[in-house]
Amino acid sequence: MRQLFNTDGIRGKANIYPMTPEMALKIGKAIAYIVRKEKNPKIIIGKDTRLSGYMFENALVAGIVSMGVDVYLLGPFPTPGIGLLTKSLNAQAGIVITASHNPSEDNGIKVFGDEGFKLSDEKEEEIEKLILNPEHMKEEEITGNMIGKAYRLDEARGRYIEFAKSTIKDFSLEGIKIVLDCANGAAYYVAPKIFSELGAEVIVLNDKPDGLNINLDCGATHPEHTSEIIKKEKADIGISLDGDGDRLMVCDEEGNVVDGDHILAFCAIEMIKDNKLNKNTLIVTGYSNLGVDDAIKNAGGEVIRTKNGDRYVIEEMRKENYNLGGEFSGHIIFKDYTTTGDGIVSALQLLKIIKEKNIKASEIKKAMKKYPQVLLNIDVKEKKPFEKMPKVNAKINEIDLSLKGNGRTLIRYSGTQNMCRIMIEGKDEKTINNMAKELAELIKEELG
Repeated sequence: MRQLFNTDGIRGKANIYPMTPEMALKIGKAIAYIVRKEKNPKIIIGKDTRLSGYMFENALVAGIVSMGVDVYLLGPFPTPGIGLLTKSLNAQAGIVITASHNPSEDNGIKVFGDEGFKLSDEKEEEIEKLILNPEHMKEEEITGNMIGKAYRLDEARGRYIEFAKSTIKDFSLEGIKIVLDCANGAAYYVAPKIFSELGAEVIVLNDKPDGLNINLDCGATHPEHTSEIIKKEKADIGISLDGDGDRLMVCDEEGNVVDGDHILAFCAIEMIKDNKLNKNTLIVTGYSNLGVDDAIKNAGGEVIRTKNGDRYVIEEMRKENYNLGGEFSGHIIFKDYTTTGDGIVSALQLLKIIKEKNIKASEIKKAMKKYPQVLLNIDVKEKKPFEKMPKVNAKINEIDLSLKGNGRTLIRYSGTQNMCRIMIEGKDEKTINNMAKELAELIKEELG
C-alpha cells in the first residue's frame, strides 16, 4: 500500500501532511538523487496558480539544488506543457505543482520522466521509498560549485503556444466564435493566445487568477457558466479547461454540456472514417459509459478499458501504439502530439474536425447514446476493503447479478481523497438510482 503517491501524484490540503514544505523538500531531494547520475542533470518545475504554489516551488528547488542538480522554473504552466518541455529540454524529470480540478486550498505534485510521460507505479514507489527512508540515499558532501543552480525559463510559454498551434498545422479557426473558460488556472495566459492567434473570435472567461479563485465556480467542473454565455453571445462552441489545463469540457452552440465520453466517441468515429485511428481502437477507463463501446463498435472499431487514471490510459496506448484515449472527465490524449491529457490540444483537434467537415458542435453529442448512469461520492473516515464488509460486499454482488448483460457497477475509493465513489450503469434509470442509494446507505453505516 503506497503512502504518498495516488492515481495522479501526491495530493492533499496545502500545509497539512503530506503536502507540507518539509515533504516537498524531501520529494525534491529524492527525485534529484535518482537523476543526478546523468550528465549535466536538470529538472523543470511548473505550477498552477494556487497561492501555496510559491511555498512548494521554493521547497522543491531547495531539495533539488542541494543534491547538485539544476532546476528550470516555468512559473504558471499547463501540466501537459511540462511533459512536452521535459523531453524538449532533455531534462531528466519534470515536476508540476498542482491539484488539478480541486479547490485552491489543496495542492499536489505530479512527476514526469525524461520522455515526457507520467511515471510508472514502479518509479513512483522508488521515489516514495527514498522520501520515507532518506537513510537509503547515500550521502556525499555537495558543497561549493557542486550545488545546483536555479534558472527562470522565460521563453517557455512561447514554446508551448507554438507547439499547440503546430498540432493542427496552424489550421485557420477564422469564423468560429469560442467561449473560453480558463478556470483562473495554469492556462489563463497561453490558451486565449493560442485560439485567437489561429483566427478564432474568443470570449475569455476566468483569466484573472488571484491565487484563491482557481476552479472556483468555473472551468471544467462548472461548464454551466460557459453554457449561459454561449447562448447570450450566440457562440459556436464553449471550451472549459480545468485548473492545470490537462482536461476540458465542451458546450455546443445550444449550450448543451458535452463530456469526455462524447468527445472521445466523436473524434474516434471521425478518425475511423478518415483512416487515422490506429488499429481502429479507442482506449478508455472503467468509468466511460457503455454507450461508447456501442458507438465505436457500430463504426467498425474496438474499445479497450484500463484502470481509472489517465496515466494508465497512456500506458496502454504506448504498449500497442494506439493514438487516441482518455476519460469521461475530459482527459483526452491525442498521442500523435502529446504525452498526457491536454485540454487545449484536444480542443484544437475537435475544432479542426468541426470546421473541416462543416458541422456544428451539437453533432458531437449525437456520436453516442449514453446508458443511464448514477455517480455518487460518499465521504468516509477510512478506506476499509469492501470484502471485509459483509453487508456491503453482498449488496455489490446482488447488484452485479441483477445487471448482468445490461449494465455494470464500479465501486472504488478515491486515490486523492477520503471518499468512496459509486458508479452504477444500466438501462433503467430508476432501478439503478435505487441500487446506488441502497449501497451508499450501507457504506455510510459501515464507514461513517
